[in-house]
Amino acid sequence: MFYQDDPKKCTAAKMVKFGLAQNIKKIGSKGLVLDPFSEKYLLPADKNLVSSIVGIDCSWNLAEQAFSKKFSGIKRKLPPLLAGNPVNYAKLNKLTTVEAITASLFILGFSQQGLELLDKFKWGHTFYELNQNLLHDYANAKKQDDIESILRDYDLA
Repeated sequence: MFYQDDPKKCTAAKMVKFGLAQNIKKIGSKGLVLDPFSEKYLLPADKNLVSSIVGIDCSWNLAEQAFSKKFSGIKRKLPPLLAGNPVNYAKLNKLTTVEAITASLFILGFSQQGLELLDKFKWGHTFYELNQNLLHDYANAKKQDDIESILRDYDLA
């Protein structure tokens, strides 16, 4: 957590407060690091490589700076999704930490855990409603080319 945003709106802090996540200092080699600048999209097959999901909580305005640091772990970016949070509602890829972790859980096959995370936020259902079809399609992708095909189908390429 870089503590760059309004603490009252910080979804990472709220997840930690409710015992749904931990604030960590070191990322293990099997940690999935959600990195919007990664070359590779997250795929369901990545489930076999990782033991935890790491969301880097920073301001979108300072994301390039935050991600210029060297993080260990397995770096993947999420395929395009619409934000459901009130600050960036319906903006492509401007997700909160909880939205990013939830999307990862869906793609990796843990949809129930993803829904449980969203339940802690008044607007959580909005993220799911906006992205339900995309999340389902991403969760069925087998390779990077499948993601590219989905993006073309939804006019997101």
